[in-house]
Amino acid sequence: MPSPAMRREVPTASHFGTYLAETDGTRILGLRPDPADPEPSPIGLGVPSSLTAPSRLTRPHVRRGYLEHGPGPAGGGRGVRGTDPYVPVDWDTAVELTASALHDTIDRHGNSAVFGGSYGWGSAGRFHHPQSQIHRFLNLLGGYPRSVESYSSAAMQVILRRVGGGYGAALASNPTWREIGEQRSLVLAFGGLPGRNTQVNGGGIGRHTNLAEQRAARARGAEFVSVSPLHTDIDDALDATRLPARPGTDVAIMLALAHELVTAGAHDEDFLRRCTVGWDRFESHLLGRDDGVPKTPRWAAAISGLAADDIAGLARRMRGRRVVVTTAYSLQRADHGEQAPWAALTLAAVTGSLGRPGGGFGAALGAMHQLGLVPSRFRAAALPQGPRGVDTFIPVARIADMLLHPGEPFDYDGGRHTYPDTRLVYWVGGNPFHHHQDLNRLVRAWQRPDTVIVHEHFANPLARHADIVLPAATWLERDDVAVGGADPYVSAMVRAARPPDGVRTDHAILAAVAARLGIAGEFTEGRSEQEWIEHLYRQIRDEAAGLGGELPPLAELRRIGTVALPQPPPVPAPYSALRDDPDANPIATPSGRIEIVSDTIGGFALDDCPAHPTWLEPAEWLGSPAAARFPLHLLSGQPDRRLHSQFDNGSHSQAGKVAGREPVTINPLDAAARGITDGAVVRIHNDRGACLAGAVLSDRIRTGVVRLATGAWYDPSGPDGLDVHGNANVLTGDRGTSALAQGPSAHSCLVEIEPVTGEVPPVTVFGPLPTA
Repeated sequence: MPSPAMRREVPTASHFGTYLAETDGTRILGLRPDPADPEPSPIGLGVPSSLTAPSRLTRPHVRRGYLEHGPGPAGGGRGVRGTDPYVPVDWDTAVELTASALHDTIDRHGNSAVFGGSYGWGSAGRFHHPQSQIHRFLNLLGGYPRSVESYSSAAMQVILRRVGGGYGAALASNPTWREIGEQRSLVLAFGGLPGRNTQVNGGGIGRHTNLAEQRAARARGAEFVSVSPLHTDIDDALDATRLPARPGTDVAIMLALAHELVTAGAHDEDFLRRCTVGWDRFESHLLGRDDGVPKTPRWAAAISGLAADDIAGLARRMRGRRVVVTTAYSLQRADHGEQAPWAALTLAAVTGSLGRPGGGFGAALGAMHQLGLVPSRFRAAALPQGPRGVDTFIPVARIADMLLHPGEPFDYDGGRHTYPDTRLVYWVGGNPFHHHQDLNRLVRAWQRPDTVIVHEHFANPLARHADIVLPAATWLERDDVAVGGADPYVSAMVRAARPPDGVRTDHAILAAVAARLGIAGEFTEGRSEQEWIEHLYRQIRDEAAGLGGELPPLAELRRIGTVALPQPPPVPAPYSALRDDPDANPIATPSGRIEIVSDTIGGFALDDCPAHPTWLEPAEWLGSPAAARFPLHLLSGQPDRRLHSQFDNGSHSQAGKVAGREPVTINPLDAAARGITDGAVVRIHNDRGACLAGAVLSDRIRTGVVRLATGAWYDPSGPDGLDVHGNANVLTGDRGTSALAQGPSAHSCLVEIEPVTGEVPPVTVFGPLPTA
């Protein structure tokens, strides 16, 4: 046991906040939230238990079939990725195999055959950010096909680029909770404002204040309406009106609200004429002049399952007051996902609140911690990525299509592109077996490349589907500095534990491979890891000095932990400036205005994305024919107890399991009709796949809807590949939102549930890699 004199606390930071780690210099002995954080997330508290879990990787492994036969598509005598056992190897062998596979692939097929999209949050840190490391490395090798947009917000990003001046313009125009409180605004939250999402922020959070700001807005007189089938999608302290609509019907409700404002003469005709284009044509659609169907509350009620009087009453509450219309990311992660943010932006324009303080369009307010707070505009230094040598890309959620259909065309954002012929996949800092939909299809596609290389902390699903597995250090096992996206703090990340013997940082792994390939000097620039961190932090201090601020030296920051960053002078929000003078302050659309009707999109002639916001029937929803066989709508939002799939093997995530599996929430009436009791193991299934989960009965979810959070480690160890742990993405469909954005459509998903009788297969994914 270490002596008390050897123990000390050091600050560290993560995507879910800042913490103090107790360490003896070798091991982490405890973790507690930073006392200065007013509402810390408990997610990080479960991480230390994972560092010595049975699934921890402590030496490189190579899949047996790959080691025996070399690169090539899996299957047949080469073994199958996902079931083939592994052989431990030394680092020299692993590095040589990695370098040879990269060299031979590029030599024979070119850089376009190396997919390095490597999507995932990885960990916080300006230097050790895993995606930045792998992208820099691959760019120095000559480039790689990349992925564009994100699984979280792909449809929103693309549609706002076309009609709202860009995703960045919308975020910069977001009303803040403080403004909302000052204006006593009415907040219409389509998809709710799930408090669990405010636990996290890409790159880090200095102080958790989002929920407190929401509550303060309510205390000052703001009112909230949550349009969601989940009672828990908004904080109880907000005293919200809850409208439990059918999933996938929000656009119909928005159109009906706009219809009521227009027919009551309560719309902002001046703004619509000056600052938007296409209003007359859209108004005709609302009134039914183009299709004979007025978008009335009665029309929307038949689609949404809400009462027509409730929709009409909400429209009356909106008249003559400041209104915020916000859409959760979940709404655009569905069939025709482009329509929800477009309709919400349009409805905000109709209300007269767009471009005014405390009102307008809320681009995913509350979806991450910084959304709804004053955004930091400090430009923090990051690891240089180098010149991009390959222009080829895919929409982020089309990876299975890329692997299954090399050389075939695909549509995206009005263009026709071609999938690359991918021979090697190199993944660092993410887990496609969490992010991606229809995992059974992904597993089939994953057999196609010649080589799959991954860096991983644990023997998780990605490691179990790779050829070469390289063990990487966690964020608690390395030094760094963190500055989160739009977060106004810089935080020290001081190493709290020594990586296990045989484990290296992502940078050290790539530096070793770079040395074999002759680019070590370009990759490291002659700097050690500590020198890189010092170099980047000097740039951060210089940026602060240019703004009139002074940040402490790195050694002092490592003692203090977290420091506020100075900010540039404020600038007008794009939509506010547009309202003031649209000619002088155009936004980045062809017209310079908000495009309620987009002739550009109309010119693409897409069947699944017309020229103006429209309610389009999803492929799967409770009103579709498929509901006769699969009568429950599955929602698979973010989990309460982890970020995505990260550290699912840790104590905090594990404490939330039911019967050792991911919990699925079901209404007691739906459960009773199926003979399901609280805590029972159930089988959830549709034509794409099946999984087991632990039932949680709750009347805080709409009948006909179930919730299985995303991120449970995929464990297809049951009969016929049954996932025994509860990964929702064995059930979700792998189809693009539309031919415009090609985003993921996970939330358009129907299932059936039944109790499991007899012996229940054990969960095996938290053990070590299977070895030969």
